[in-house]
Amino acid sequence: MRRILTLCASVAVFSALALAESYSGRLVDASCYDQQKSATACDPTSSTTAFALVVSGKPAKFDDAGNAKAIEAMKSRADRAANPNAPAGSASAPSTQVAAKVTGTKDGDNLKVEAIEIQ
Repeated sequence: MRRILTLCASVAVFSALALAESYSGRLVDASCYDQQKSATACDPTSSTTAFALVVSGKPAKFDDAGNAKAIEAMKSRADRAANPNAPAGSASAPSTQVAAKVTGTKDGDNLKVEAIEIQ
């Protein structure tokens, strides 16, 4: 019986992973985007706690686990590693726009993030 339950659980996990898709777009501050309705001035910073990925002009807000993964990815971002609070245009932060590749499943306007790679 235990073996059957383990097998069923494994099949469920692998099925969920098989449904995951990859999305590439611009990472933005979800709170700012809600207010501005535009990604123009909503680049994420080291203090951002809610993220969204804008793909073809449409935002997909991250789930709680996705926000935590995005925070970690922002901390280890190569061009901001020396000084994550550096102002835009400085030598340690040449660009404020953040491109990201996210693997996950879409649920309406939300995105359940499994992995995130900041480019």
